[in-house]
Amino acid sequence: MRILADESVGLIIDMQERLYPHIAERDELTRRTGILIEGLKAIGIKILVTEQYTKGLGFTITPLRELLEEIKFVEKQAFSCCDEPAFYEQLSLVNPRYVIVAGIETHVCVLQTCIDLIDNGYHPVVVEDCVGSRNPNDKKMAIRRMRQEGAVITTSESILFELLRYSGTEEFKKISRLIK
Repeated sequence: MRILADESVGLIIDMQERLYPHIAERDELTRRTGILIEGLKAIGIKILVTEQYTKGLGFTITPLRELLEEIKFVEKQAFSCCDEPAFYEQLSLVNPRYVIVAGIETHVCVLQTCIDLIDNGYHPVVVEDCVGSRNPNDKKMAIRRMRQEGAVITTSESILFELLRYSGTEEFKKISRLIK
């Protein structure tokens, strides 16, 4: 199954200030997610962003928020993005085949969203180096479960080059600079 740019949307789930300091390997997670966001933008892929209960968890962390300034974030109370009508409306407008997923926590909101995406006929593509949990074992088990449920598991660099398909383009040059 080849993942195509014109059939894809990006999804950044709940990368928020008050939970983020407790996430394992958060510095690398921030770096890789930033590369993913910039790469998706360079390719021209629309990105959807959610924030869980901002009154309690704050807003998207500054380094990522700065990359997502032009995007209208969806606040949610449900763990699964698909249970939030405003998110599902945005997703339906794009009507992608593939949803490229990054965010936290892997074993809660990311997992439940992926299961619901599958149930609704979408193909979630979980970017393993762009998801995180407080406990590394929770992340590992959630990745295993998502794979069993039918999600595609990949890395940020792998998905960006798959979406590009060709070298020698301006998009390729931008992404090559990002990953160096």
